[in-house]
Amino acid sequence: MSTSKRPALGFIFVTLLIDVTGFGIVIPVMPGLIEKLGHVNASQAASIGGWLLFTYATVQFLFAPVLGGLSDRFGRRPILLGSLFGFGIDYLLTGFAPNLAWLFVGRFVAGIMGSSFTTGAAYIADISTPEKRAQNFGMIGAAFGLGFILGPVIGGVLGKFGPQIPFFAAAALALLNWLYGYFVLPESLSPENRRPFDWKRANPIGSLLRLKRYPVILGMVASLVLLYIAAHAVHSTWSFYTRYRYGWDEAMIGYSLGVVGVLSALVQGLLIRVLIPKIGQNRGVYVGLAFYCVGLALFGLASQGWMMFPVLVVYCLGGIAGPSLQGIISTQVPSNEQGELQGALTSLMSVTSIIGPVFMTNIFSYFTSPGAPVQIPGIPMYAGAALAFISTLLAFAALRTKKFVTY
Repeated sequence: MSTSKRPALGFIFVTLLIDVTGFGIVIPVMPGLIEKLGHVNASQAASIGGWLLFTYATVQFLFAPVLGGLSDRFGRRPILLGSLFGFGIDYLLTGFAPNLAWLFVGRFVAGIMGSSFTTGAAYIADISTPEKRAQNFGMIGAAFGLGFILGPVIGGVLGKFGPQIPFFAAAALALLNWLYGYFVLPESLSPENRRPFDWKRANPIGSLLRLKRYPVILGMVASLVLLYIAAHAVHSTWSFYTRYRYGWDEAMIGYSLGVVGVLSALVQGLLIRVLIPKIGQNRGVYVGLAFYCVGLALFGLASQGWMMFPVLVVYCLGGIAGPSLQGIISTQVPSNEQGELQGALTSLMSVTSIIGPVFMTNIFSYFTSPGAPVQIPGIPMYAGAALAFISTLLAFAALRTKKFVTY
């Protein structure tokens, strides 16, 4: 990578870090804000919170390919800046919201403009050599891990001054980053690598169908989708599972999530950059998926709470798989279609964010209910391990075809 590209890569990392931190800031106070605006109890607030997530994921599913296509036509810079500005507006709308309806309006806006990860991934693909893409894609996971550490802590402190204050802080972060990017962020997609915008391609179904032109991608994409759904065994049920099985309180749950953030940042921000050049992206996929399978299964088998912490090390080492898969996929698509590719992948992630939480929380609820034929509190973890294993088989089948064309 040329020296001139390194500051741009650093800016993308900071952009994604600020986005995730802003998201994390509001996590501790969102339940209280919903209760306050909706005049509802905690149980009803949880249900409303679920519909807010559903709204965001659904809208993002619909609009991510549009923004990906626009970034292929007009460049990454304007779309990325528009995303940052949109997030700032979303947080302001939420902070000033007089009722629940405005929370949904804010989530709708965030879903439309939530292209920072999509466009950021395309930007990384633009400025990275094929052999460096997996390591650089790992920065996305590192940004998520660090943001997930910083955000909830900041939100918890600011929430003492009122449930709206963290939203104003998140808005300030997003808008300051937008202002900074406006003056310093260069364009990564040269004019000769751009393509005309096509509405037939800029829709969720159309962008996914276009992936059929690259047969080797389909198995990789299917593997990635199952991996995202499997991850919701942890993302969507962690607090319920650890509270039910080990009696953890909010503080302990928060500490454990902090450990997840630290480990994710170390694995995807540091380990990947050292390991992938040594073992290659293909082996990175296999190693990472193996760690995921074992880690998820051990989560379900852990009989005492302290066991979860060493298992977290195993599980987080699975973070090698995602960037390796994404790196392989990105090398099969020309430069002027990277935005479309990343938009399609973001749409698939949105689908998993609709399916995964509903599936994992409901099977946990059923197998911990008094009417269940057998009590299996670890069932989401076992289901996640099974999905990760199927993901491994799909990745193996796709990689063994060896019909790769590197762009």
